[in-house]
Amino acid sequence: MKGLKNIISILFLIIYFIFLISLLVSYLSPYINPKNFWLFAFFGLAYPYLLLANIVFLIWWIIRWKKLYWLSLLCILIGWPNMKHFFHLSFDHDTSERKDEIKILSYNIRLFDLYNWTHQKNTRNKIFSFLEDESADILCLQEFFQSDNGPFKMLDTLSNITKSKDHHVEYTLTRRKDHWGMATFSKYPIINKGKITFKTTSNNICIFSDLKIGNDTVRVYNVHFQSISFGNADYKFMDVLKEKNDTLDAEDIEIASKNILRRLKRAFVKRAGQTDKVLEHIGSCSYPVIVCGDFNDTPFSYTYHSFNEKLQDAFMENGSGIGSTYLGSFPSYRIDYIFHSDNFMASGFDIAPTELSDHYPLISRLKLISSK
Repeated sequence: MKGLKNIISILFLIIYFIFLISLLVSYLSPYINPKNFWLFAFFGLAYPYLLLANIVFLIWWIIRWKKLYWLSLLCILIGWPNMKHFFHLSFDHDTSERKDEIKILSYNIRLFDLYNWTHQKNTRNKIFSFLEDESADILCLQEFFQSDNGPFKMLDTLSNITKSKDHHVEYTLTRRKDHWGMATFSKYPIINKGKITFKTTSNNICIFSDLKIGNDTVRVYNVHFQSISFGNADYKFMDVLKEKNDTLDAEDIEIASKNILRRLKRAFVKRAGQTDKVLEHIGSCSYPVIVCGDFNDTPFSYTYHSFNEKLQDAFMENGSGIGSTYLGSFPSYRIDYIFHSDNFMASGFDIAPTELSDHYPLISRLKLISSK
């Protein structure tokens, strides 16, 4: 009996150190380019669960009054510089709007529910009503859809309800009279338009628009980085796991898991290349910069860290909590962002609780404090 207890104790310690080392490895994920070594990105994705497991171990060692609690506490605290990007507290919740502020709204609208994912007939009109009520000065839409005819003829409708003076639309796919892409609507004149294309067959792209705001010119980047592109079989597998259904055998689990990991790896690597390309373009811009969009990556990623090194995260200035922006089957994280250069100061940030897409809309108010 004593021998069995020793074996269990040894196994428990092995599991403990696996989780502890994994947590430490996850701290490196924001600093290592997945193109060079993609494995670290998986640990970054698992960070919240690794942190939770190590907190449980910490509590266990404290209850048992084992000196290992010092090791657990130390390893958890080492990650504080990155942890604060995952969970943030702000006590500045001023919702009043001022005339000298620019209201930004970024939203992945999932094609206005073109394929009826929500199983609601009026989702498109609800999105219209939401955008009209918010009346943002700059509206950045990802997964935009436009049809030349019919109810999805969006450009005129959105220009009217948002009272936009100008818009910038780029399409990544056109089939007859239907178009898929990105769109930026602005109450300010757009004096220049451009796009940054990626070497991918997906619908990911970055567009940039130069806006004339008073006597200043501001460049707005609207991005949609590489998606994981799960298939229906992947989502069904995750749903089965959530329901703790035992209908899957070991072979099914192995095949599905490998497929998901392969898609994740591909997305990590492609996003890294897209990140570097956009940041290089931003580095050559002499205007104040705003970057909005669906980054498809967490605050514990190379993508986020690379942007946050050069720009300010509006959520970190005025947001609170975990700030989850994704509603899909995959674990919910903050994967949509509004960044800005030091020329701006954020005075408000909200994640609207509007469940009309698989993403929540992001709203921020920025004040231009310097044009240089």
